Amino acid sequence: MDKLSALSGFVQSVNLGSFSAAAKHLGVSQPAISQQIRGLEDQLGTRLLNRTTRQLQLTEAGERYYAYARDILERMVEADRSVQSDETQMSGPLSIGLPLGFAESVLSDFLIRFKKEHPCLLLDISLSDQFVDVIQERLDVAIRMGEIRDERLIVRRLGVAQRCLVASPEYLDRKGRPRHPAELPEHEYLLYKNISTGDRVPFISTLGEKLSIKINPAMIVNNSSTLRQAALAGLGISIANRWLIEPYLASGELELVLPEWQYPPHPIHAVYPSNRFIPIKVRRFVDRLQDYFKEMGALDKTFDARN
Repeated sequence: MDKLSALSGFVQSVNLGSFSAAAKHLGVSQPAISQQIRGLEDQLGTRLLNRTTRQLQLTEAGERYYAYARDILERMVEADRSVQSDETQMSGPLSIGLPLGFAESVLSDFLIRFKKEHPCLLLDISLSDQFVDVIQERLDVAIRMGEIRDERLIVRRLGVAQRCLVASPEYLDRKGRPRHPAELPEHEYLLYKNISTGDRVPFISTLGEKLSIKINPAMIVNNSSTLRQAALAGLGISIANRWLIEPYLASGELELVLPEWQYPPHPIHAVYPSNRFIPIKVRRFVDRLQDYFKEMGALDKTFDARN
């Protein structure tokens, strides 16, 4: 059995979801793919795939073997590309996971620019404000907000985004402007569903005092863009990324709430599966993204509670 061909047949069958699709992609017959994978299973003494009439599903052993097999094939491709031109290395698919609200507001221009710089790349972009398992979804790279505690991932810190509380002037005129965090439970609070602090709002004063205030949410939303629209509509007080909200503060459509208190900064990371070789195109993507953040002045800005 040609082990390399078998590994390729196995990986493509998983990627494409069927033996027939893998066979078409590799230019061989479907029985040849089936025979290769059966040969792998016989050699390993374990089942790698559960086969049904509709789909292929990795077994637990298959999940582990797939990760290593894909890594081997990617390393071979990278070895070839290491002696090729930069243009050749920056080609093929690149699967990226991004937070939906952040991507809509911040990263659209960057993604367009990056694609124009590398036209041979196929950007496969998944947008979601829900937690996405990078390994299970087989992403090359993902951008994550907050602290990362996952030993399966390589984490590269890109910077820190400042956050604040905002509301529309119409809402604050109607409900009053809180002068201390302790007044927050009396207000309509628009809660971001995926926030790690849940229904408690942490604060740090300019003097270093720390508080954690429990609120009673009037609305719970799992999308930051919708949350911002709700605040603009005067439905209540909401958390916001300071950089993204600046135009609305400048126009007067939104107003800072409790400006003398700081909501703790929000770290932003790029993460990759730790059991995979990191291709040049992934490293280039992350490098360019960090440059973009610096260019836009988005991260690592010193928070000034008076502004």
